[in-house]
Amino acid sequence: MSDPRIKQLANILVNYSTEVKPGDWVVVMGNAITMPLIKEVVREAHRAGGHVDTVLTNSDLQEIAYQESSEDQLKWISPVQKMITDDADVIISIIGTENTRFLTNVDSELQKIKQAAGAEVFKTFVNRVSLGDVRWVGTQFPCNAYAQEADMSLSDFEDFVYGATFADQPDPIACWQAIQKKQMRLVEWLAGKKNVVIRGPNVDLSLSVEGRPFMNGDGKKNMPCGEIYTSPVENSANGWINFTYPTMQGGREIDGVKLKFEDGRIIQASAKKNEEYLLQTLDTDEGARYLGEFAIGTNFGIQRFTKSILYDEKIGGTFHVAVGRGFPEAKGVNQSAVHWDMICDMRQDSEILVDGELFYKNGEFMV
Repeated sequence: MSDPRIKQLANILVNYSTEVKPGDWVVVMGNAITMPLIKEVVREAHRAGGHVDTVLTNSDLQEIAYQESSEDQLKWISPVQKMITDDADVIISIIGTENTRFLTNVDSELQKIKQAAGAEVFKTFVNRVSLGDVRWVGTQFPCNAYAQEADMSLSDFEDFVYGATFADQPDPIACWQAIQKKQMRLVEWLAGKKNVVIRGPNVDLSLSVEGRPFMNGDGKKNMPCGEIYTSPVENSANGWINFTYPTMQGGREIDGVKLKFEDGRIIQASAKKNEEYLLQTLDTDEGARYLGEFAIGTNFGIQRFTKSILYDEKIGGTFHVAVGRGFPEAKGVNQSAVHWDMICDMRQDSEILVDGELFYKNGEFMV
């Protein structure tokens, strides 16, 4: 018998996150291992009146593409991918994998070539999302590979995922609407503010958010969500951050990352694990050494580190930044093929000041 929480999650994705309407072209994208959720999302999208297409892949096919492709082949952009990016009304991405490390032995230079080649398509996608021309949401299907990374059994990880998304609640959409309202109070307080100072044992950073509105991460683009975020003024970051959690990128775990900023640009970068990959990624293009995002995690229902950025960046009591592309909806103008989130804990001896006023202390909001 199928897990009823899968049906609930599909309901959230179709009827809350993307609000599928009759006549929408809905593209459901996912790894074949996520088929139980894909089937329910397709079912809900049809019931909502959408015209549904499904795009499937798996980890082996992606690995083969890197192993067997020439540089020209890596730079090729599929016309199908471009058509979806340009014209779809709704894109629902369901992430899953048989092995989180399947790209570990793929040359990082090949990944860099492919990522750079897709920069224009990515730019189009980000701009359409910011303008509301496409409704997009990404989520993960709980599978063994993610459970292993999180040091959980599959059943425990399923409980974690469906709890974090409210798919285990009688009315999950009402739960997300309550989150939306609660976070809007913070977003409204931050409206018109200019300067942010972040201090603690792992950070000493200042940046400007003048003219940059904060966004309410309320489950419309990520599921689960729970964050407030913006794109800081590109040349404003000064100071350093020691990131307290590892980050996964390109099939690799990068740990002990430390970044130093001067006038917005990363002038020093190091890592205890996979430092070479960190440095290569920061050299993808000029924009990769500037911040595209500053955000505070607000989901206190997520208190466990899983090595999955979808959940970890939302942990209540943390902040994160992303190097690379900014958000047009937050007036960010930094351009890059990269958008890489990194997380720092703020629950001890830490504070965030906004225009000189205490906004956040030891993981709790003060306003």
